[in-house]
Amino acid sequence: MLAQVIETYELLDDANIDGVKVVKFLESRGLLKIEMKKIKGVHGSTDFIKILIPGKEGKEKRGKASTLGIIGRLGGIGARPDRIGLVSDADGAITALSCALKLADMQNKEDVLKGDVIIATHICPNAPTKHHKPVPFMGSPVDMVEMNRYEIDSAMDAILSIDTTKGNRIINQRGFAITPTVKEGYILRISEDLLDIMEWSTGKHPSVVPITIQDITPYGNNLFHLNSIMQPCTATISPVVGVAITAETAVPGCGTGASHEIDIEQAGRFCIEVAKAYTEGKCKFYDEKEFQTIIELYGSMNILQTLGGK
Repeated sequence: MLAQVIETYELLDDANIDGVKVVKFLESRGLLKIEMKKIKGVHGSTDFIKILIPGKEGKEKRGKASTLGIIGRLGGIGARPDRIGLVSDADGAITALSCALKLADMQNKEDVLKGDVIIATHICPNAPTKHHKPVPFMGSPVDMVEMNRYEIDSAMDAILSIDTTKGNRIINQRGFAITPTVKEGYILRISEDLLDIMEWSTGKHPSVVPITIQDITPYGNNLFHLNSIMQPCTATISPVVGVAITAETAVPGCGTGASHEIDIEQAGRFCIEVAKAYTEGKCKFYDEKEFQTIIELYGSMNILQTLGGK
């Protein structure tokens, strides 16, 4: 996928990039089922993009194959005028759009997945920055509720949430790591199927991000969050797994020159392999029977998807 990653990087590394230009580029490669919406917030605006890549037996063709959602999470791809160029936080958008481009190229060569894939992200080259320890993060022109509204689709049966996860001292290695599966307020065991795919696609031992209860609650409750990687889990009943692009040192989300194409390529290739296996019914994000047992034993934890009892 390195060719697609480089193409996407060069496309987005533009002070005047917007959703319209991204959509036109994707359409030129054969992706025609694209929605774009400009949303304005207190700190500016951003263009949300949602791409549907139909499968041979997916819901779009009235089939029964499962649909995978791939969300590129970020505050913004740039922090202009304060910073010139793509910021570290852009990795989620680059990865997601590279996946869309790869799937388009595969379809043009008659390699079509069994089920649908829905890819969503947003394009903002001039997002604000915000204070965060140990290093500054990128802010966003719109709040998290708006992001979830336009990035999550009810047709997504499972979600991979890709986010730059470098501004911490929790997971410190170059490459990418995955989180445990989160569903309806429960942090579940790590999917063995996803660990297998990670091992096979990287040729290395798998890496896992240790997430906490705070991380799976919505922004706005004044609790510390590792970053926004798990925010989609607050707005869906579908299982969510984070795909964290990582570094050995704490890197500011607003830092430029900090994106590594090889790391993005590995994360994107992992997502493509998950899409193949999941839509074919060969990969599970969680054990349905065990989840039902948890609910019977301990009840609902949906309150963790809200701002709390108060």
